[in-house]
Amino acid sequence: MFGDMMGMMGKLKETQKKVEETKNRLDTVTLEEKSNDGTISVTITANREIKKIVIDDSLLQDKEQLEDYLILTLNKAIKNATNVNETELAAVAKDGMPNIPGMDSLFK
Repeated sequence: MFGDMMGMMGKLKETQKKVEETKNRLDTVTLEEKSNDGTISVTITANREIKKIVIDDSLLQDKEQLEDYLILTLNKAIKNATNVNETELAAVAKDGMPNIPGMDSLFK
């Protein structure tokens, strides 16, 4: 019994280390999202840190339109980064979890 517990604890520690490594790696994964007409481009990491915003000069004349485009494009970028982040971390967590009945449904 203690062997099983020690093995599970070791596996959980190993999984925790892999999750941290994955989080660090996701800092280097960048995604680019553009507005529908391409006038705004946002570069964001998979950990949802915005790295760059490029705005076409044509949007500088209309503050309201610029704000609307920024909101839409940033929200799309954050949503995509969140999907990548959650998928990657769930895969690492699922791979490292001990085989406990019923737990597999948490990572689908």
